[in-house]
Amino acid sequence: MRMDQPILELRSITKKYPGVVALDDVSLSFYRGEVHAIVGENGAGKSTFIKVITGAIQPTKGEIWFEGKKLENNNPQKALEMGISAIYQELNLLKDLTVAENIFYNRYIYKHGLIDYRAIEEESHKVLERLGVKIDPKTLVKNLSVGYQQLVEIAKSLSRTVKVLILDEPSAPLTNNELKYLFDIVEAMRKENMAIIYISHRLEEVFRLCDKVSVFRDGHYIQTMHVKDTNKTELIRLMVNRELNESFPALHTSRGEKVLEVKNLSTSLLKDISFSAYRGERLGFAGLVGAGRTETARAVFGADKIKSGEILIDGKRMKIDSPSDAIKCGIVYLSEDRKQLGLFLNMSIADNILFSYLPKLRNKFGIISKGKASSVCDAQIQNLAIKTPSAQQLVRNLSGGNQQKVVLAKWMLMNCDVIFFDEPTRGIDVGAKQEIYKLMNQLAEEGKAVVMISSEMQELLGMSDRIIVMHEGKIVGELSHEQATQEEVLRLASGV
Repeated sequence: MRMDQPILELRSITKKYPGVVALDDVSLSFYRGEVHAIVGENGAGKSTFIKVITGAIQPTKGEIWFEGKKLENNNPQKALEMGISAIYQELNLLKDLTVAENIFYNRYIYKHGLIDYRAIEEESHKVLERLGVKIDPKTLVKNLSVGYQQLVEIAKSLSRTVKVLILDEPSAPLTNNELKYLFDIVEAMRKENMAIIYISHRLEEVFRLCDKVSVFRDGHYIQTMHVKDTNKTELIRLMVNRELNESFPALHTSRGEKVLEVKNLSTSLLKDISFSAYRGERLGFAGLVGAGRTETARAVFGADKIKSGEILIDGKRMKIDSPSDAIKCGIVYLSEDRKQLGLFLNMSIADNILFSYLPKLRNKFGIISKGKASSVCDAQIQNLAIKTPSAQQLVRNLSGGNQQKVVLAKWMLMNCDVIFFDEPTRGIDVGAKQEIYKLMNQLAEEGKAVVMISSEMQELLGMSDRIIVMHEGKIVGELSHEQATQEEVLRLASGV
């Protein structure tokens, strides 16, 4: 095939769901040796588009052409065999298997009729070395952080013969330290004449890595441009169809009393963690993947077993052995892995939002008022601007940003005092980010303690009144808003 001919073409692709047109007559072509970005707000149709390419869903109408031939009866296995591979925003790993077993799943190397574990571990090690990541191939995936799990996903794809690689928010769980490896890999794959489709809400990555960028909005294809011929302001305007200020919203409150105090907390991974959070404050947690930020939040929330230490709320020591204990104490945690740990994907928006709130909807006879439940749910949908045709829409059919809003809606109803946000804007577009930042500020202004874990440096610097920096399971520094700079945070996070 000639280099000036597209390796992949989508012609008039339409996908309809009940009450929703996810894609409306979209046509787009992709070429070897190019990194082609797809951008748009959550709900623009990006995820549906790539799932059509991989055969994960079937279009209502339209055609797919690959290497000059019409692709009939596409499905995920067929796409993989042809050389179309996707790394989705939702991780697709078997967490009870090892890293090596995941990388070579269904493609094991056999010796004397048995799986040659040594061989697949050696081959996995080579792929991981290419990524520049030090992960033992024998490690169980469930014991890795989300960031490292994402790198295993990338390694799994690179272990195959790939002609078209789709990366759906690949950098979302990665820290700045891991981003360099990702960028180097993308550059190397471009030089190997691979066609790369790059979906990202981080527009700086689009300008750093991509040759072309296509904008989607509300299921419609809007425009394709050469990256060198556009700028961030124009892209945002095309994405949202309005001007949008990317700055971080100001917080209109001052720090109040101490609400949370953690003293000398230790787990199997954490070592002597002590910190405090105050009402009306946004406390940031920084660190590289594996530093212990998520593990700290999970320990305080009762999701991970504590070996020693104390947790105090308003000066009173609390016994927290489970998430239900934490919720009763006024602590909630929004996981970085919202699909696995924050939502019931096969249940409706209403069921998800009201799940923890149902006891408060019962009357003195124990009967739930449907009218009151509907009113509460509709109010949350309206307040958080959740895009859906109805409260009965299944959560799995929502975009990533709207799924995150459903998680927020659920916890906001619990009226807790300490809220841990773990990667709150992971995989969320610039418009939805602004909404979540404003919501976090609103919670702080209501007297809540907002604790945010983030791998996005500008987000940390722009949305934190204080930043606690972690390295290898320890707190290594604390910076005020005035002291915090990218250089100082990275210096501490790197253990310097």
